[in-house]
Amino acid sequence: MTTETRTETPKVSVGDYLRHNIREYGLLLALVIIMLLFQFLTGGVLFKPVNITNLVLQNSFIVIMALGMLLIIVAGHIDLSVGSIVAFIGGISAIMLVKWGWHFSLVVPLCLVLGGLMGAAQGYWVAYQKIPSFIVTLAGMLVFRGLTYVALGGRPIGPFPKEFTLLSTGFIPDFLSVTDPGTSLIKNYVALLVVFALVALAIYSGLKNRRLNEQHGTENEPFVFFIVQMAIISAVALFLGFQLATYRGLPNVLVVMGVLIALYSFVTNRSTIGRRIYALGGNEKAAKLSGINTERLTFYAFMNMGVLAALAGMIIAARLNSATPKAGVGFELDVIAACFIGGASASGGVGKITGAVIGAFIMGVMNNGMSIMGIGIDYQQLIKGLVLLAAVYFDVYNKNKAV
Repeated sequence: MTTETRTETPKVSVGDYLRHNIREYGLLLALVIIMLLFQFLTGGVLFKPVNITNLVLQNSFIVIMALGMLLIIVAGHIDLSVGSIVAFIGGISAIMLVKWGWHFSLVVPLCLVLGGLMGAAQGYWVAYQKIPSFIVTLAGMLVFRGLTYVALGGRPIGPFPKEFTLLSTGFIPDFLSVTDPGTSLIKNYVALLVVFALVALAIYSGLKNRRLNEQHGTENEPFVFFIVQMAIISAVALFLGFQLATYRGLPNVLVVMGVLIALYSFVTNRSTIGRRIYALGGNEKAAKLSGINTERLTFYAFMNMGVLAALAGMIIAARLNSATPKAGVGFELDVIAACFIGGASASGGVGKITGAVIGAFIMGVMNNGMSIMGIGIDYQQLIKGLVLLAAVYFDVYNKNKAV
C-alpha cells in the first residue's frame, strides 16, 4: 500500500509578496504612468496610430540590443562597443548592397556572422585573457568607429534596395481583409488577430504556470496580483493592437522583436545556459567550482551581443535608407540604461528579459514624448540621466534593505 504525499503550496500574504517583488510591479506601473502622463502632456498625440508605429520603429533596435546587453550585465560585464558595431555593420551592409550589388538574402546572414565575429574578438580578451570588459569594449568602441569611417570614406552610402528596407519599414500584409480599407476603420485585421492570440496565450501560460507551481509546491503570486497583472497587460496590448490595426498593421521589425523576446525569455528562464549565466554573475568562483566553463560562457555572451548589434545596425540603416559613419553614437548608453532601469544589477547575477524590455520602452516613450513636446536634446539627456540614477539608487536601496 502506497501513500501519496503532496507538497502544499506555501501561502504568502499580499504585503510580503509586494515587498519582495516591488521592482517588477513597480516597473510595469511606472511604464503605464509615464505613458498616460505623456499622453496628457502631448495632447493625445502619443497614442495616435502613426505615433505608436513610429515609437516601435524608433525603439526596436534598442529593445533588440537590450536583450543581449542584459546577458552581458547579468554575467557581470559591460559592452560599450555596441553603438560602433551598429555603425560598422550598417556601413558594410551598404557597401555590399549598393556598391557591390549583392542580394539582401546573402548580405543579411553575412553581416550577422561578421557581428558575431566582432563580439567574439572582444569576448576572447575578456574571457580568456581576463582583461576587464570595460577596457576591452572601450577599445572596441574606438576601433570599430574608426573602421566605419575608413570603410565609408567619411560619407553616407545609400539608398538601399527596396527588399532590404522592408526589414525596418515594411508591414505584415493583411490577407484577412473583408472590408474596403478606404472606408473601414480597421485597416489590418491580421494585427487584431495576432494581438488577440497573444493575449489568450499569455493568460493560458500564466494559468498553466500557476498549476505547475501548485503541483510542485512552489510559491505562487497572490491570485489578485495575477488577475490585475493580466488585466493591465491585456488592456494595453489590445489597445495598442487596435491602434496599429487602424493604421498599417504590424511592422515587420515588431514581429522580429517579438520573436527574439520570446526566444531570450525561454533561454533565461528555461534553459541550462540561462541558469549558468545567472550563476556566473552571482558568483564566478562558485560557478567555476561547480563545473561551469565560465570562460566559454562569457565568450558566447559577447558573441551573442555582437550578432544582435549587427541586426540592430541593419535595421537602423534600412530605416534611414542610408549608412552613415555617425550612426549609433550614444546607443550603448540607451541600451545599458534600459537594462539598469529594467532591474539589472550592476554587480551581476540579477535581471530579467521582461524588465529590460520595459526599461527600453520607458526610455523610448520618454524620448518620443519629450520630442513631441519640443524639449531640447540637452534637457532630454538631463532627464534620462536622472531617471537612470534614480533606478540604480532604487536597486541599491532595496538590496541594502534586504541585508
